[in-house]
Amino acid sequence: MTVIALMTDFGLKDPYVGMMKAVILSINPNAVIVDLTHDVPKYNVILASHILKVSYRYFPKGTVFVVVVDPGVGSRRRPIIISSRNYLFVGPDNGVLIPAAKDDGLLNAYEINIKIAGLKEISHTFHGRDIFAPTAAYLSLGMLPDVLGHRLSPDELISTAELPEEPIITAEGI
Repeated sequence: MTVIALMTDFGLKDPYVGMMKAVILSINPNAVIVDLTHDVPKYNVILASHILKVSYRYFPKGTVFVVVVDPGVGSRRRPIIISSRNYLFVGPDNGVLIPAAKDDGLLNAYEINIKIAGLKEISHTFHGRDIFAPTAAYLSLGMLPDVLGHRLSPDELISTAELPEEPIITAEGI
């Protein structure tokens, strides 16, 4: 039984998180889905990467993390999977996954093949539901990242170091 942890900037008043969970459960009805948070301020990749980095290690080994904090949705940015020593990370290639993956020992990176891993119809603005959720579900069933995409050099990935610096502020003021 694999845990799938979700983090988004969607909030909870709209149906978007529920739709992602529905896609996951339609592919893997036995998935254990944990909500890390859905209250990341809109498009705050820096804060999301920080939350992921300080949280991932408390999850069971083998957890698949899906992070959808994506100011570039609908653009040419790549959907990716990153494997580390103990975890898999799924999301946009915008730097949000890199700090946690490096902290755990980044092993490989893959560009998701949306014809294999995505839903039949892919929206330009809801990659969380149409690409990232099904990819995580397939990974939770034991599919290997090599089957769902093609390998990239980790050096090709966008790093948070390349993103504009923003203050990291949470309710606790961190």
